[in-house]
Amino acid sequence: MNESSLSRERDAFSAARRRLADEARQRLALRILFNGDLDEMIGEDAQSKARTCCRLKRLIERERLKGQRGHWSYDLNRHIGLKQALDRLKATMQQG
Repeated sequence: MNESSLSRERDAFSAARRRLADEARQRLALRILFNGDLDEMIGEDAQSKARTCCRLKRLIERERLKGQRGHWSYDLNRHIGLKQALDRLKATMQQG
């Protein structure tokens, strides 16, 4: 194996780990705050997805306000996970 192929493999491995960590963050935030499963949400019809997006936006806003106020229960990872889940759900709405 040459240096460039090792570098490509290392980069691919790192990207896969980041993607898995992001997905885990999304799933955990949804399970804790939303009591929902990301795969189920993605499989919903357009109207249900729109309602879910509205609920996620409200939860994100609540997290943002907690962060601004310095509330002890604010969690940046949860905030990021909710935002990523919302973005992922919106992307599935645009595809289908």
